[in-house]
Amino acid sequence: MTTAVLTTATRAASSSPDADMGGLSGLVLQLIEALGEWGVALMLFVETVFPPIPSEVILPLAGFLAGAGRMNLVLVLVLATLGSYVGALVLYWLGRVIGFERTVRWLGKLPLVDEDDFRTAAAWFHRHGRSAVLFGRLVPIVRSLISLPAGADRMNLASFSLFTILGSGLWNSVLVLGGAALGTQYDKVEGYTEWIDRAMYAAIVVVVVVFVVRRVRRGRAERNAPAAQDHAPAAGVHGRRRAETTGD
Repeated sequence: MTTAVLTTATRAASSSPDADMGGLSGLVLQLIEALGEWGVALMLFVETVFPPIPSEVILPLAGFLAGAGRMNLVLVLVLATLGSYVGALVLYWLGRVIGFERTVRWLGKLPLVDEDDFRTAAAWFHRHGRSAVLFGRLVPIVRSLISLPAGADRMNLASFSLFTILGSGLWNSVLVLGGAALGTQYDKVEGYTEWIDRAMYAAIVVVVVVFVVRRVRRGRAERNAPAAQDHAPAAGVHGRRRAETTGD
């Protein structure tokens, strides 16, 4: 009897998604399962304030574990949305209390964070109005940063909270439920682990390369700006001298 029970337990453990899947995807699955549902909330909180940690990776894998019976699906959805909302509140209050420009300069110093992303979110907010807080949650990059211009413009907190919870809940549900659907068939997904790992590595490389290229371009633009300003007055002086000479 004891041997039969141990054999069943061993088979169950070996057939779990985090045991079957190796590589980077397996490590991320193990991390998410170790942290649990509240860990998903924490990761979504960080993802909202620190955009390079993508919910597109966290949520499907959390849903995958839920579909495999390793996490509570409803709790994942609720706590993921809670984490997103609390993270959005942090950016909202930073924008409201400190101001947009000062916050952007401060957050722009974080690794893999670019100031242009904040300005893109601000442009989206000013173009679409307060409804951007709802629909912007479905747009990459804008989704995480739209809270900052909303706070800087002193959007009503009740409206901001409602739109944030609805938009984040919809986004999270799509990703979590998609992962859960795969989690019910993790024995089939196992065969694609290598391709999943390659996609994740490729995404990391793309993010880093894009960040470096943007930083290099910005550095060049900042170095060229003072030179352009210095030459402009000089050109004006030479132009006036030529005009005076011609006039004589």
